[in-house]
Amino acid sequence: MFSPRTNWRRNPNRLSEAFAARHAEGLDTIDLTESNPTRCGLSPDSITLNAALSRASIDSYDPQPRGSLLACNAVRAYYSDHGVDVDVQQIVHTASTSEGYAFAFQLLAQPGDEVLVSRPSYPLVDYLAKLHDIVLTSYPLVYDHGWAIDIEALQASITPRTRAIIAVSPNNPTGSFLLEEERRRIAQIAAERSLALIVDEVFLDYRWCKAGKTPASAASEESCLTLTLSGLSKIAALPQMKLGWMVVRGPQAIRDEALARLEVIGDTYLSVNTPVQLAAPALLQLRHSVQCNILNRIRGNLKRLDEMLSRTACDRLEAQAGWYAVLRAPRTRGDEQWALDLLAAGVHVHPGYLFDAPQEGLLVVSLLPRPETFREGLERLLAVCSTA
Repeated sequence: MFSPRTNWRRNPNRLSEAFAARHAEGLDTIDLTESNPTRCGLSPDSITLNAALSRASIDSYDPQPRGSLLACNAVRAYYSDHGVDVDVQQIVHTASTSEGYAFAFQLLAQPGDEVLVSRPSYPLVDYLAKLHDIVLTSYPLVYDHGWAIDIEALQASITPRTRAIIAVSPNNPTGSFLLEEERRRIAQIAAERSLALIVDEVFLDYRWCKAGKTPASAASEESCLTLTLSGLSKIAALPQMKLGWMVVRGPQAIRDEALARLEVIGDTYLSVNTPVQLAAPALLQLRHSVQCNILNRIRGNLKRLDEMLSRTACDRLEAQAGWYAVLRAPRTRGDEQWALDLLAAGVHVHPGYLFDAPQEGLLVVSLLPRPETFREGLERLLAVCSTA
């Protein structure tokens, strides 16, 4: 009766079972995977949100497949702040970044086609690809005092069925940016092989490393068909508002054809609600104070993390941005066993395999928890590490 594409393995893994068992027994567990800003005291308050939404006149409906002009202008202003001039006609609104990926897959690929994505990376893309019968293949990020794309391996991974290359900048969870020289090289490869470049920039504004500068947004890339994804969920810490977008750039003929097809896709779903589009200018303005608060939280937690790690056999992998830190534990056990042992000590972390990490012993923690929670979680984590 059911489609094979939804025949996922739904049995809980050992870590999920152990976490559920602790919860059922009422045992105290500090969750260092928590990255929902609405649960970490980092989203705009309800009074501010209500004020933003109350400005919207929601008594009429004027469906626009690419999104309202008001919302498009708000997004254009956002990129202008990044030094990138974006035409409002090149913006397509979606209900989320996830839907942006879905639109991109519908635009670019047939069942059985392939899309390249970095390894490690966030696992959600895998589910989105399977829902569209697309095969994900990976290219490696290599670590040597910082993460970099293995360009030769990326090229070797391209096959006749490859349709697009996905880059997440900054990457989740590695916190590494797609450097401008890397982007130029990948865009050149994409142009030569008639591929699209999909760049997920939801964490673009969260550079916490003071050294260097933030690379330019991929929304300026025109040498190949480039779809740049972002949205309110991370930029303004408003995952509940469900507003994302895609900026479409590239050589004029292929860009215009892509936009025409995306308009039909958008018109088929009309998934973005009117109130959030009308409130988009006010909601995007909230990002300035929100991002300041989040970056202060992240830098404070990072400082505490590095101070505490300096006295242990664990260390933190170099990163520049994002909401996560990748820890390297002694390779005395695999990352799943590390996560299980830590959970038994009352602290929940992500094992590296969740992100398809290239080696054992990598653990991922969120940098968003409240400082007192973060500190206590680290104390439990490091107590276990000290026995390795």
